[in-house]
Amino acid sequence: MKKRIVLKGLIVLSAFLFQVNFVIAQEQQPVENYDQGFRLGFGLNAGAPLQNPYEMSLGADARIQYDFTKKTSLTLTTGFTNLFVEGGANDLGYIPAKLGFKAFVLKDKFYLMGEAGAAFAVTNNYDKTSFLWSPSIGYATNKIDISLKYENFNDFPIIRNNVVENGLGIVSLRLAYGFKL
Repeated sequence: MKKRIVLKGLIVLSAFLFQVNFVIAQEQQPVENYDQGFRLGFGLNAGAPLQNPYEMSLGADARIQYDFTKKTSLTLTTGFTNLFVEGGANDLGYIPAKLGFKAFVLKDKFYLMGEAGAAFAVTNNYDKTSFLWSPSIGYATNKIDISLKYENFNDFPIIRNNVVENGLGIVSLRLAYGFKL
């Protein structure tokens, strides 16, 4: 009986020592930290509106990005974009204000991003505000960011079958330069 108690005690003690050794070994492995922080980027974009009467779009933006991890970031974007109208009519310019989430999905370079916010029309006596949403796919390095994005404006006018409606969509290419703050 006494031998059994001693044997059980030795088993418990050896299991405990094995566990302590395992935990210490885990703590001694090097840990690679990712510096969370802010990035600032400035971009140019050119696009093709998908509805009439618009021919093309050109714009510039500024984006501040907070990196939560190496693979996820929160973004805040603003700037100015001009939509050129066919036939010399008044163009439509707007200032976007978008909040977004960026997730790197392949080799910490390729990403998917979704943004939503408001677009404030600022030209030609047109002062409407529209809900704006924008998915994009891109490639980013430490300095350069290239992306293809779709932007949808629920309340900006389009012409469909000679009738003015709402719901403008634009496909754009964005090229940006960014750096850590």
